[in-house]
Amino acid sequence: MKSFLRVVTLWSASIFTLQAQITDPKATEVWTPAPRIVTPGEGTQAPSDAIVLFDGKQLDEWLSAKDSSAAKWEISDGAMTVKPGTGDMITKRNFSDFQLHLEFATPEIVKGEGQGRGNSGIFLQNRYEVQVLDCYQNRTYSNGQTGAIYKQSIPLVNACRKPGAWQTYEILYTAPRFNQDGILLTPAYVTVLHNGILIQNHVAIKGTTEYIGLPKNEAHGKGALKLQDHGDLVRYRNIWVREL
Repeated sequence: MKSFLRVVTLWSASIFTLQAQITDPKATEVWTPAPRIVTPGEGTQAPSDAIVLFDGKQLDEWLSAKDSSAAKWEISDGAMTVKPGTGDMITKRNFSDFQLHLEFATPEIVKGEGQGRGNSGIFLQNRYEVQVLDCYQNRTYSNGQTGAIYKQSIPLVNACRKPGAWQTYEILYTAPRFNQDGILLTPAYVTVLHNGILIQNHVAIKGTTEYIGLPKNEAHGKGALKLQDHGDLVRYRNIWVREL
């Protein structure tokens, strides 16, 4: 213990001495590297370095998750709507760490309750679900409500707008890391803002999203984004992603 305290004392003294020698403020200015320039979007426009996954006009970036055929959801008024029974949609591209922006709206005409009301979901790397649900004056289990990391992490607050209103998700995601033997080294982490309100704050994802049973940690590389067909007419628009 004495040796440790001596090392700490010597280190502190060295820092103090170094600090005393610095008299010019320019000595601590760092000029390189310079951050690259990204032009922010205006309105619904994506940032200049973003990959636009849906611009309201076409589904060229998407495939049917069932059989990799052309995406079958319907487009109208600048939005795509889940077409029940056609299945989930996945992106053609795969991603690792990213910033994801999207907007969604649950059906204005309310049907059902709990999990049966405006249900869909966003699967990060085709494995980890951020829940989409109409939880405006609609109670369900807390780790399955809007903004939950499904069956894992309860959102900090319920920030839902009324049914039919457009809502936003901003999702910051860091992929898990595995060693060469497939053993998990660090879990995935996710931060979610719902309508500009922080609801998941750098949460560690426990593993795959499972409806029944516990999460699994299976080694993987990059993965697609997936939007879920849960049988409800949920709409999506203005989807873009920035690889980090």
